[in-house]
Amino acid sequence: PKLKCTTPKTIFPTTACNFRNVSCYKHHDTQNCPFGWCAITALGNFDHTQGGHLILWELKLIIEFPHGCTVLIPSATIMHSNIPVADGDVRVSITQYCAGSIFRYVDNGFRTDRALREEDKQRYEEAQAAKEHRWKMSLGLLSTLEGLKAGKRPSIGMFQ
Repeated sequence: PKLKCTTPKTIFPTTACNFRNVSCYKHHDTQNCPFGWCAITALGNFDHTQGGHLILWELKLIIEFPHGCTVLIPSATIMHSNIPVADGDVRVSITQYCAGSIFRYVDNGFRTDRALREEDKQRYEEAQAAKEHRWKMSLGLLSTLEGLKAGKRPSIGMFQ
């Protein structure tokens, strides 16, 4: 069957819309790609100085997050949450991200882990062993202050 793209003007394969005053507790998005970005857009009618703040726990930051703004964070690796908005205010959000399982599926030759294990045990074992060192590749995708000062362009994907 032919799949229809629901959000044709985004690079992200997944979009979640929160249409109620949703605030979230401190968490990692553990199913997201650990070296990928998550775009969070705040919308609604609320006083951003009184609520809706984004908290990035490891960075010890509390950020005012006004209506119409978008922030990009590595949501699988940075603990984050947000503050509820004031009574009577309305805040909704759109979150865009890429699930880690999409990368696993591609790495497995367009097969699930289960299918790869059943069809090619050796490649499955190699894929499992490679996971132990994937964090090094992930760190290599991040910009450093020294690199930015030297004019090195930030890496936006693992295929550059």
